[in-house]
Amino acid sequence: MAKDQSFAAKVAMAGAGESGNQCPTCDEKYSMVKLVVSEQVEKRDVWKFNQRMVAVCKCNKSEAYG
Repeated sequence: MAKDQSFAAKVAMAGAGESGNQCPTCDEKYSMVKLVVSEQVEKRDVWKFNQRMVAVCKCNKSEAYG
């Protein structure tokens, strides 16, 4: 039987293990952002959306946000 947890409990558990996620260059904590990129598939002439999670800090903010 699965153990039920509230959303707040899950968020607290996820945030507890992030002490090592700091950028070595700017010494700022990474924030995770979902990056969605649209690409056109040439064979079928349709659009496809690729999603991935990216760690963002001061150093690479301009690359992620554009």
